[in-house]
Amino acid sequence: MIVGLGLIGGSLAAGLRAAGYDGHIVACDPNHDEVALGIELGLVDSGGTRLGELLKDVSMVVLAVPVLAMERVMTQLAESLSDAASDVVITDVGSTKATIRECAERVFGCVPPNMVLGHPIAGSEKSGVAAANPLLYENHKVILTPEANVNALALKRVEALWQACGAQVLHMSVERHDQVLARTSHLPHLLAFSLVDTLARQDERLDIFRYAAGGFRDFTRIAGSDPVMWRDIFIANREAVLSSLDDFEAGLTRLRQAVEEGDSDALIATFDRASHARHYFDTLLNKTSYQAEYHMQPHGKVTYRVQPGGQAQGRLRVPGDKSMSHRSIMLGALAEGVTEVKGFLEGEDSLATLQAFREMGVAIEGPHQGRVTIHGVGMHGLKAPAGPLYVGNSGTAMRLFAGLLAGQSFDSELTGDESLTKRPMGRVADPLRLMGATIDTAEGGRPPLKIQGGAALKGIHYDMPMASAQVKSCLLLAGLYAEGETRVREPAPTRDHTERMLNGFGYEVFREGDTCWLQGGGRLTAGPIDVPSDISSATFFLVAAAITPGSDITLEHVGINPTRIGVINILNLMGADLTLENEREVGGEPVADIRIRYAPLKGIDIPVDQVPLAIDEFPALFIAASNAHGTTRLRGAEELRVKESDRIQAMADGLAVLGVEHTVVEDGIDIVGNGNDSEPSYGGGRIDSLGDHRIAMAFAIASLRAGAEIIIDDCANVATSFPDFVALAQRIGMSVEVEGANDR
Repeated sequence: MIVGLGLIGGSLAAGLRAAGYDGHIVACDPNHDEVALGIELGLVDSGGTRLGELLKDVSMVVLAVPVLAMERVMTQLAESLSDAASDVVITDVGSTKATIRECAERVFGCVPPNMVLGHPIAGSEKSGVAAANPLLYENHKVILTPEANVNALALKRVEALWQACGAQVLHMSVERHDQVLARTSHLPHLLAFSLVDTLARQDERLDIFRYAAGGFRDFTRIAGSDPVMWRDIFIANREAVLSSLDDFEAGLTRLRQAVEEGDSDALIATFDRASHARHYFDTLLNKTSYQAEYHMQPHGKVTYRVQPGGQAQGRLRVPGDKSMSHRSIMLGALAEGVTEVKGFLEGEDSLATLQAFREMGVAIEGPHQGRVTIHGVGMHGLKAPAGPLYVGNSGTAMRLFAGLLAGQSFDSELTGDESLTKRPMGRVADPLRLMGATIDTAEGGRPPLKIQGGAALKGIHYDMPMASAQVKSCLLLAGLYAEGETRVREPAPTRDHTERMLNGFGYEVFREGDTCWLQGGGRLTAGPIDVPSDISSATFFLVAAAITPGSDITLEHVGINPTRIGVINILNLMGADLTLENEREVGGEPVADIRIRYAPLKGIDIPVDQVPLAIDEFPALFIAASNAHGTTRLRGAEELRVKESDRIQAMADGLAVLGVEHTVVEDGIDIVGNGNDSEPSYGGGRIDSLGDHRIAMAFAIASLRAGAEIIIDDCANVATSFPDFVALAQRIGMSVEVEGANDR
C-alpha cells in the first residue's frame, strides 16, 4: 500500500511496475481522482480514500504523505493495522526524520521493530500522480535511518523495495540525516525561494528575469517546488535548518566584509575554496557513496583486464612525487608569503591534503596542470575546520597532519577512507602524547584521530622503534610548535623530504649520523618548489623494462633522493641495465632522467640496509624477482605488513595465482624466478588487489611476461597515487582494459 499517491508515491509504483513487480499495489489518497488516475495509468491495482478499509492482507505500507500529515495518518494506520498481514513492514519517504520518529513514538509508544524510516533523495518541480516517473529513483540515493531495535528482515525488505527501482540504499542516523539534508537540500531551497521572492518584488523585475543568465535559472529552478511541502519541511526540521542558516549567514557576512574592504586575498580564498571543493567532492562522489557519518567509502569497483605480452618502449614523465606534493602544501600553508609549486601530483590523496588546508582557511589557487599557488598564513594562522578533515587513502597525510595539528589552538579530527581506517596510528599518537598532545584514537590505535587543541608541546628525544619517514616527519612538524629541541633518531635511513623542504623554507633542521633535530618556535618563509617525478610511480615502468626483452624506456625528471633510491640499487644488484642521465638538483632535491633497457636479471639476497629505502617499491620488485634467474630473498620488511594491505601476503597470494614458486616468512619472502626469457615466466589468473594501488599496478606490469590474461580486481585506489597509470601503460605497449566505475 502506498499512502499518498503524488509524485513520490506514484513514481515508486511506476518504478516497481517497470522492474517487473507483479504483486498487488493499492493506493490511499484523500483525492479520489488521483487514485482513479493511478489505476487508469496502470500504476496501482486498486485504492480509495479511507486507509482503514484498504489494509487487509497488506504486507508493506509506504507513507508518502506530507511531514505534518504524518501523525494523523499513522494514527489511522495504528487503528486498523491488525487487518494487515502478520509480517507487515512500514516505511516512509519523509525528508525530516526526527519529526517522523517523534510521530511514531507518540502513536505507537516507540518506533516499532517493523518500521524502517527512509528518505529518497529525488524529486521534481512537478507534482501529482500524473507526473509519476518510473526512472525517478534510478541511480539516486535512498537514505534509511533504522532504529537500534529494527527487525533485520524488515530492513532487508525495505532495501529491496528501493533497489528494485534502481536506487542506491545508504544507512545513516536520524540526527545525521537531518543535519546533512538541512545543509544540502533544505537550505538551498530556502535561499532559492527567498532570492526569487526578493527579485520578483522589485520594480525592475521584468528586466531582471528577462536577462537572467543560465546560472540564475539553474539555481532558482528549485523555487518552483511545492510550497506546501516545503513549508512543512522547514517547520518540521526547524532547528537543523536554522543552524545551517546561521552558518550561511556568517559566511555571507565575511564575504560582504571582504567585498566592502576590497580584500582580494579573502575573496580568492573563498571562491577558490568553493570552486575546488565542488570539483573535489564531485570527483569523490562519482566513485563513492556518502555513508553513515562523514566516511567516504569506495562504491564503484574497478577491474583491470591485462592481456599477456606486449612491449616496453618509450619516453615518459610520471606524475610528481606524492610525498613531496603533500609536504609542499603543508609547509607552503604555514609559511609567510606566497609559495608557487610546479609538478604537483593531482591524485586524490594530494587533493585531499590540499582541500584540508582550504577548510582551515588557506587560500590556494589551482591545481592547474600541476601548478599550485599557496597564500601562506604563517605558523599560527590556520583556522578551525567546520568538521573532520578527510584525507582519503593517505597514511602519509594522516600521520603528518597529526603532528602539525597537535600544535594548533583548535580541536581537530582526522579521518579517511575504509582502507585508511584500518591502519595503525599509535606509532605517531604515542610519541605525540609524550610531547604533551592529547590524542584519542579508535580501537587498536586506528583512525579517526581526535586531537585536542591548545596543548603546550615540549620537545623530546625520540628513538624510533622502526624506520618510518612518516613518524619522523610527524614529530618534526610537531616540533615546530614545541618548546625546546625535538630530536629523532632512526634505526635505518628513511626518506628526508621533510628535512630538506623545511631547510628550503628557511627553517633549519640539523642532522648528525642517524639523528636529526630542530628547535621549536621558528618561522617558515615561502619560496618556489619544483616537485620531481615520483620514483615510486617510476618503479612500475623501471620493472616493466627490466623484465621485457627488447625494452628501452627513459623516465624523465625523476627524484633520486639518496633516501629513496633503494629500488635503483636493488635493480642494479639484480643486473639491470640502468643508467642515470642529465643529473641535476632542483629545489634542494637531486633529479635525473633514468634509462633502463632489458638485461637478464638474477636473484639476490636483498641487503637489509636497502629495505627502508625501497619500502613502497617492493610490490613491483617482487615481479622483477619472479622473472629473475634463481631465488630472491627479502628480510627485515615487517613494515610491508601494515601498508594499505599486508603487502607480503597480498603479493604472495597473487604470485600463487600466477604459479610463481615462493615462501613467505614473517618479515619477508623468498621468490624463485623463471629466468628464461624465451618463454612466459608464469601463467595468468584473477588477482584480488585488496584495494591496494601498488598491488594492482604490480600485477598489471607482470602481464608483460605472463602466459595468459591477468584480471585484477579492486583497482579504484590506483587513482589515489597514479591517476594516469593506465594511459602510460598503454603508451609503452601494454594492453590494459579498465572495467567498472565509468570505465575510467
